[in-house]
Amino acid sequence: MARYTGAVCRQCRREGEKLFLKGDRCYTKKCSLEHRAYGPGQHGQGRKKNSEYGLQLRAKQKARSFYGVNEKQFHHYFEIAERKQGVTGDNLLKLLESRLDNVVYRCGFASSRAEARQLVGHGHFEVDGKRVDIASYLVKPGEVVSICAKSMQSDKIKAILEATASRPVPDWCNVDHDKATAKIVALPEREQIDAPVQEQLIVEFYSK
Repeated sequence: MARYTGAVCRQCRREGEKLFLKGDRCYTKKCSLEHRAYGPGQHGQGRKKNSEYGLQLRAKQKARSFYGVNEKQFHHYFEIAERKQGVTGDNLLKLLESRLDNVVYRCGFASSRAEARQLVGHGHFEVDGKRVDIASYLVKPGEVVSICAKSMQSDKIKAILEATASRPVPDWCNVDHDKATAKIVALPEREQIDAPVQEQLIVEFYSK
């Protein structure tokens, strides 16, 4: 399945909660969910009655929308998580959180995951001093993510860093705002991940 290219606010309305897909706009009164807190489409305001399968499907779709990955990628992450030792749901979230585009967003180097994905694709970031332009690159503990020296001269990058300077940074990232670098201390534990994801429902969905 190809990446979703429609209006991202529809995804938040479909899930009935903010997924913060448009960065700073989601924190303002311009957020679509503030005005239309119901599902999109002509049946959006109708009564909803989800089956067990429907709840599991929505949980998966919400996680996909939140992290911005397509179906094939998401299923691949689940297969990797299932093979790892430990709890499958926790392993899945750790994989999603360690994607380079998510790390860039979490560390305040982008206003949204979509913007982070674009910036990574344009070659603005390095991992341990080597340029990486693959958003799905899985960052490992001990690696350092940084903005390329040339990119630091960009007005757009400067504006992003200024706008996100006060955003809280997760404990598993050690960010130096002055140098625009972030060292990954460790992979996050479940309690450190503030994602609106019900991972157990996702595990149940794929276990059928």
